[in-house]
Amino acid sequence: MPTRRCFTMSALTFAAAGLAGCGTRSSVGLPDVSPARRSPTRTLARPNYAEVYTDYPGERFAVRTVDYRKVDPAYLRQTVELTREEAPGSIIVDPASYHLYFVETPRVATRYGVGVGREGFAWSGLARVNMKRDWPDWVPPREMIEREPAIKAQLEKTPRGLGVRGGPNSPLGARTLYLFGEGRDLGYRIHGTLEPYSVGTNVSSGCIRMINQDIVHLYARVAPGTPVTVLAA
Repeated sequence: MPTRRCFTMSALTFAAAGLAGCGTRSSVGLPDVSPARRSPTRTLARPNYAEVYTDYPGERFAVRTVDYRKVDPAYLRQTVELTREEAPGSIIVDPASYHLYFVETPRVATRYGVGVGREGFAWSGLARVNMKRDWPDWVPPREMIEREPAIKAQLEKTPRGLGVRGGPNSPLGARTLYLFGEGRDLGYRIHGTLEPYSVGTNVSSGCIRMINQDIVHLYARVAPGTPVTVLAA
């Protein structure tokens, strides 16, 4: 049974793959959300990507420039029109299209490209943002270390246990939103990544990963308690 805590593939210098996980839908026990909830979109505006994806100022650690030309334009940040009303201030994740929507007004959203769970790690359901963390430490669960003993040599002491301190080497990137549901931590996160060109792919074990510049932008707009809907793929 895979763990329900987050980590990301090849974020550290491990020879073995498999560092991309949070959990499986069956382990969460949340109801599926029908794909009928999907709202086709029309692009209303695009920012200047040369400015959006450059080095991010004022950070404790460097947020490096992303060559947006290497990313499918469908996964770059843009303002879109929704064809159905959604609650302003809510987040909708559509794994099938590799998009995350932050609803600005009932029919307008900021859309971001995301990486989602690989085969066997898909999930859907309703959650809320319980916590927000800036450059969080990453602490792999015991089950993961047991499966990949080589990981342990890469870890150091953090306030939460053996892991990787928040910073440029953390698999959680610049920001993390922690998802809770049914009164508990689901183990899933919306977070940054050291692999920005992995957006638009099935790469994690359930976490929603975003380009660091995009998670920083979303993080500033989201408050604890924000509802999150993850659609069935």
